[in-house]
Amino acid sequence: MSVFPRISLKPEVTDFLQGVFLNKEVLAAVGPREAESRFQKLLTCLSHPPSYTCVRASTHLAPLDEIRHTLAEELKKLLTHPRIPDVLLLPVDGPRPVQQLSLEVVVGAQCGSAVLRGAHVFAPGIVASPKYMKAGDVVSVFSDLEGKCTRGATSFHGKRAFVGNGVAQVDRSTIFCAGEPVKGVGVLMVEPLYRSPSFDGVLPSLTFLQNLPSVVVGHVLGPRPGERILDMCAAPGGKTCHIAALMGDQGQVVALDRIRNKIDRILQNAQTLQLRSIKAFCLNSTQAVSSDGRSETEGPPFAPESFDRVLLDAPCSGLGQRPNMGSTWTLKEICSYQPLQRKLFHAAVKLLKKGGILVYSTCTVTLAENEEQVAWALDTFPCLSLQPQEPHIGAEGMLGAGLSPELLRLLQRFSPELSWDQTGTAAPLPCRADRDTIGFFIAKFLKK
Repeated sequence: MSVFPRISLKPEVTDFLQGVFLNKEVLAAVGPREAESRFQKLLTCLSHPPSYTCVRASTHLAPLDEIRHTLAEELKKLLTHPRIPDVLLLPVDGPRPVQQLSLEVVVGAQCGSAVLRGAHVFAPGIVASPKYMKAGDVVSVFSDLEGKCTRGATSFHGKRAFVGNGVAQVDRSTIFCAGEPVKGVGVLMVEPLYRSPSFDGVLPSLTFLQNLPSVVVGHVLGPRPGERILDMCAAPGGKTCHIAALMGDQGQVVALDRIRNKIDRILQNAQTLQLRSIKAFCLNSTQAVSSDGRSETEGPPFAPESFDRVLLDAPCSGLGQRPNMGSTWTLKEICSYQPLQRKLFHAAVKLLKKGGILVYSTCTVTLAENEEQVAWALDTFPCLSLQPQEPHIGAEGMLGAGLSPELLRLLQRFSPELSWDQTGTAAPLPCRADRDTIGFFIAKFLKK
């Protein structure tokens, strides 16, 4: 039996996703029973964290073996990935038999998901606590799955999930009665349901926590020293920094994001990882192409065909993120991303040199944002052709968008529902690592 309920979604969104995973092509290929089983597994596994923590090592600064040896002094059971040369894996211990307590703290769903990935509870994430909670009290922490808990409540009995026990670091009055928003850790997790290794202050310049498919994207893009590369939707900068590291910090990586404070985050990550080839600018990437064909000296807009490679890690509905116990998004919100993704795609193709590589990726599971976008791109841009990906450790593309089997094999869809095993012991960690991931999609194009 699963330790968590299935992801909580609005009924209209559940029905929409069911239509995606039980589309005519899938039903014809695997049959209704298997298709329904995969869909139910998807809803279940999305609420659970992956069975490992993925760490990208800064191999532009030190050899992987040296980083692994240094980390092993702090973190045991450290493994290298068999196919990706800058990835280290650490098992996640869970779900563990943790006894629920009488004192209960309720946190928002986003905070609850962070706890399942190894975080403590930060005070702003607390929405309810016992009436007389004091610093030092041992409390059970629950995640509010539907966002219905009233801030400042003393108890909550709506739809929730237990994520572990911890020690309160502040009084209730500090959280809810202070004149200014409270900062810092609110509950120090000492008995989490899933125990993930903490990386607080551990080799900050040599390690970067990143989901495995997000690391794969950088390798699929294949940056080379001396190239000029564009990351169109770059924040918080994990992929940007990975691209620069793969180039040996030789060349230029231009990072764009439309939100100003996220640019600061990108530059901060670049500084921490000692990368000097990154230039970051605040801009909506749909406006990144110069209308008169000329490029500014430093920043955007850029002249057409001015980049060797382009990464479009597009804004998306995010339905592949794990753990995700609940979403309050409407179907209209879920379906709102396809037009924006296509506008970004138009800009990406214009900015890419002939003979250049464009990689498109999302962290969602819908056809509309993934395989259907590939079919649209191939029809809209005759200059584009799909290319093989290396490494290719995910599944092939999903049926339902009318793509041929040959084209589907060139796509890479990380589909945790295809091998979801609630016991988590069916295969050794390096094998599970490639399958027990977030939901993710990658397509690689060549501009002819």
